[in-house]
Amino acid sequence: MRLSFSAPTATAGEVFVLIRDGAATTRSEVGRITGLSRTAVAARVAALHARGLVLEREEGSSTGGRPPARLTFNADAGVVLSAALGRSRTRLGVCNLAGDVLAMADVDQEIGIGPDDLMPDVVKRLEVLLDDLGRGRNEVMGVGLSIPGTADRARGCSLSSPIMSGWDAIPLAPYFAALTGAPVLLDNDANVIVLSERREHREHFENVLLIKASTGLGAGIVAGGVLQRGALGAAGEFGHTKTPAAVGVSCRCGDTGCLEAIAGGWALVRNLQQQGRAVGHIRAVVDLAATGDPEALRLVRESGRQIGEVLAGAVNLLNPEVLVVGGDMSKAYDTFVAGLRETVYGNATALVTRELEIRPSTYGEESGVIGSAAMILDHVLSARAVDATLG
Repeated sequence: MRLSFSAPTATAGEVFVLIRDGAATTRSEVGRITGLSRTAVAARVAALHARGLVLEREEGSSTGGRPPARLTFNADAGVVLSAALGRSRTRLGVCNLAGDVLAMADVDQEIGIGPDDLMPDVVKRLEVLLDDLGRGRNEVMGVGLSIPGTADRARGCSLSSPIMSGWDAIPLAPYFAALTGAPVLLDNDANVIVLSERREHREHFENVLLIKASTGLGAGIVAGGVLQRGALGAAGEFGHTKTPAAVGVSCRCGDTGCLEAIAGGWALVRNLQQQGRAVGHIRAVVDLAATGDPEALRLVRESGRQIGEVLAGAVNLLNPEVLVVGGDMSKAYDTFVAGLRETVYGNATALVTRELEIRPSTYGEESGVIGSAAMILDHVLSARAVDATLG
């Protein structure tokens, strides 16, 4: 987050953001950037130190006399909880305030399970993780959740998810009321994964297109350094874009002709099942591809080709610096991207692909947890939120 100061009125929260981002590491740097007086800087640093958010140690280099004290963000001042909800598996995590994973666990669930059955188990498992770490409920500063499909962030519920039937319009924050009164935020799974990429490569990439290729298909879009959610939060839902190759093929959304109907993970599973193969999830298809199974390899590569056919238009439109591949199919990265690269480069313009980088997601299976944590941390550690806790 970039802050600008037209007058020496920076709040303690704004000073904290400078320290958290590493823009200011001494009191003199805080004063130089903000224009605050030494007394005002001291007061704000003292408030942040008392809250435990900032530490001050004499580690800076000296130009003569006493060395300047170094200001650092205290990532151990609290924790956030994270849950990446999926169709058949939910991944849970407890992270420190830097977004580093302290503990993680998986919940394997029945397909079609509703929130009243799954969410109490999620909360209980998170409580166990906290206990195992020796962290108290009072240390929880927020909860970040992600879900497949479009999320209603204002109400904290699924807005439209063909994968998670029975979840639409059910607010998820109330399930955490007995555990914590901290803020609970929800977003689409691809959006939080792209946030995990921004956490790692924030200084390098301002324009990112991330695709999540799993049971369903979705995209996370960062343009000009800002996550794009769209008017209804449905930006990136490219899986139900019509494509000529899928004409007449039924999709689970109830329509026909969708990209997902021929390239989504569930479609690959269906194709193998129709051949008499015993597979129940795209992860099983990817495992077969890893063993060299010819049909699994063909399906994964063809999925990449069909997805690239549709994504080429998005690459032309958005001109991203990097195209990140995440989701279950990324475990067969070389095969999947061979097909993807063929059609993206074959159909997008030479200019936009000239310096385009295609790469796997940085955190792999942990990306949903890390991204959900990054989302809630950006909220609870914003200047406004920190000022509210100090007020």
